[in-house]
Amino acid sequence: MCGIVGYIGSKDATGIILNGLKKLEYRGYDSAGIAVFSDGKLSIRRGAGKLEHLIEKVSSDPVHGKVGIGHTRWATHGEPNERNAHPHVSNSGSVVIVHNGIVENFRALKDELLTMGVSFKSDTDSEVIVQMIERYYRETESLEEAVDKTLARLKGAHGVVVLSVWEPDKIIAARIGNAGGVVIGLGENENYVASDIPAILEHTRKMIFLESGEKAIITSNNVEVMTLDGKVIHPQVSTIGWDPVAAEKGEYRHFMQKEMFEQVRSLTDTLAGRVDFEKGKIFLDDLHLDASLARRIKRIYITACGTAAHAGMIGKMLIEKIARVPVEVRIASEFRYEEPILDADTVVLAISQSGETADTLAAMEEGRAGGAILWSIVNAIGSQAMRIASGCISMQTGPEIGVASTKAFTAPLVDLYMLAVLLADLRGVITQEERKTLVEDLRLVPDLVGQCLDRETEVIHAAEAIREAETAFYLGRGINMPIAYEGALKLKEISYIHAEGYPAGEMKHGPIALIDHEMPVIVIAPDDPWYEKMVSQIEQVKARGGTVVAVATDGDQKIQALADIVLWVPRVPWMLSPVITVIPLQMLAYHIAVLRGLDVDQPRNLAKSVTVE
Repeated sequence: MCGIVGYIGSKDATGIILNGLKKLEYRGYDSAGIAVFSDGKLSIRRGAGKLEHLIEKVSSDPVHGKVGIGHTRWATHGEPNERNAHPHVSNSGSVVIVHNGIVENFRALKDELLTMGVSFKSDTDSEVIVQMIERYYRETESLEEAVDKTLARLKGAHGVVVLSVWEPDKIIAARIGNAGGVVIGLGENENYVASDIPAILEHTRKMIFLESGEKAIITSNNVEVMTLDGKVIHPQVSTIGWDPVAAEKGEYRHFMQKEMFEQVRSLTDTLAGRVDFEKGKIFLDDLHLDASLARRIKRIYITACGTAAHAGMIGKMLIEKIARVPVEVRIASEFRYEEPILDADTVVLAISQSGETADTLAAMEEGRAGGAILWSIVNAIGSQAMRIASGCISMQTGPEIGVASTKAFTAPLVDLYMLAVLLADLRGVITQEERKTLVEDLRLVPDLVGQCLDRETEVIHAAEAIREAETAFYLGRGINMPIAYEGALKLKEISYIHAEGYPAGEMKHGPIALIDHEMPVIVIAPDDPWYEKMVSQIEQVKARGGTVVAVATDGDQKIQALADIVLWVPRVPWMLSPVITVIPLQMLAYHIAVLRGLDVDQPRNLAKSVTVE
């Protein structure tokens, strides 16, 4: 869940690390710290709260050197304060580490170290790592061996970066399991390490991604990668195509706002190279899907967390409707414990923006262990979920920094639609004309999303009307039922207003008891096969004094007469309507949060990538 940056070379490490941490603050902002080797010792600066507090400390008490590591934290063990901030330092002050993960057996390791007279300065599980490295160094007089012995003792999944005064010409980085990425950036007589690409992208586009069970010895002019038991590896060097400027806010107040408005471009990029509108064909080459495999598939499990799971719910409907393949959607954190029925004719399809979500990666491992075909839909190039899958669809949205996902929700909706059409075509369950019509409908999507974004002013008026609400209902049916879940999640995440998404037909089975004039009910009611049912739901809410905010198709006079507030969307083919109906709900949550004076990009208790279980 945390952000890690390291540098070794001829430049001043401090500025590079702090700038990299800014790019990663979305991964954790409970505390931050930096350690730099300077004048024969490790100089450490740490601060509670957001990164700006650390920057102020470094400004008032400067530290400079040619090698260092830094960290932004999202707390799992110990309160979010300076005492528990990383980097953690050994008793002698000779070793520092930054860590992403949870040491599942930290209590036993800590008790062992305490009996040896080791004192602890924090309440974290991470500190046992640095204290144990120092203990083993005393035995081996080799930093690498000490790190190896320590990593062998750890249970759980981890990303660890180590720096020591004993061997200050190197940084050691390692990855165990699925606890976030470890990315090494290659430069000229300088090298970098980070937990995510944006931290170092402005310095280099040449990256090495450590796999689970690998470590790297990083010096200023060399990177050696090997397994944890010492077998040398010749890793693939990836060239990243993202523009560093894409990770900046530019003219926008928040990353979330920027990313909402990037959806026209991101959806255009999602279609680019994959759709032949002339022939009405879909191409998903990295999925490695052919007619033989398509016909063999008997069932698909879609597994994901949070917003990605809501995309998966829509994907289920699309794949079953268009391709006629049975689909089950499983929350990733539950999938691994459910003993799913898996075989070689089953697909496990994981959806993840970061590609490093621990629960999703664990679900993928469950799929692989069961002999299933492993696919993923991922945004982060080179991420674990992309690498371990036998087939992948890249979202092609570029970096998403805001914690509340927007463009990484709409892109997989289009990806899943394309997958459904391709599967249907390869399985021979749709005609050529049906396929061409489905493909032609995709041409409309970017422009329709742009039309929705152009209506921000009316969304702001709606936000002003309901900003003081303490709770809200979101109702949807059919393919827009998951949009009710997603709209409610967005409101909860960034405005801290309690909200529930509900299948509209279930309202009268209990939740209707809560409706009164103080609780807004947001109803997703475009012109789709469930339209008349949704009108009935609105009438039931109004009959009980509820305030209705409706997402409705342009020109719908019936909805306009019933609802208190209408957020208009353009007419769209119903199977693609979720891509459109979610846009005003994203903007509504955003503007309510802004009006309430909240930190949109870094909501409390949340981080962008959940890399611990």
